[in-house]
Amino acid sequence: MIIEFLKNTIIVVITTTLFISCYDNSKVISEIESNRQEPIGTALNIRMVYTDSLKIQAILTAPKHVDYTNLDFRYAEFPEGLKVVFFDENGNENEVLADYGILYNDTKLVDLKGNVQLKSFTGSKLNTSQLFWDAESEWLFTEKPFKYQDSDYNFNALRLDTNKDFTKFQTGNLIGTITVSETKDTLVKK
Repeated sequence: MIIEFLKNTIIVVITTTLFISCYDNSKVISEIESNRQEPIGTALNIRMVYTDSLKIQAILTAPKHVDYTNLDFRYAEFPEGLKVVFFDENGNENEVLADYGILYNDTKLVDLKGNVQLKSFTGSKLNTSQLFWDAESEWLFTEKPFKYQDSDYNFNALRLDTNKDFTKFQTGNLIGTITVSETKDTLVKK
């Protein structure tokens, strides 16, 4: 009788253990999967064309594009650098190069980092460690120090807000000196 009781108790314990170990883990697994920060895809040697009213505004090229648009905060990363060519209304090209970039899909903001170089069709050059490009408003800005050079100016400053054509720009505190040439008014004696 005691042996029979022990046998039944062991069977109940083993059966209970088996049922507990067969717990449905699908909810736990789906939570782990949803917290993953894995990209949805990776592409090599990409070319993205930004248009407005069938007119090309900019072309972005990069050796590597990592797509995280599957996440709640959607973005794409360019870990091996990128090049953006902007076109003005006359078809003139302005070019930006950077060692690294992130495109935030919902805001259409591109964060360019590391040895950022901007060259305009007029010959002006801008160098900085970080530059933001707002693709919707076609605006460039940075809070980092930058160096600007063209045929009239050669200066460093701490902040920049400019349109893609560099026809309107505002800077923060200037560093160094700016050479300004000025013509003197002459009075003509009668």
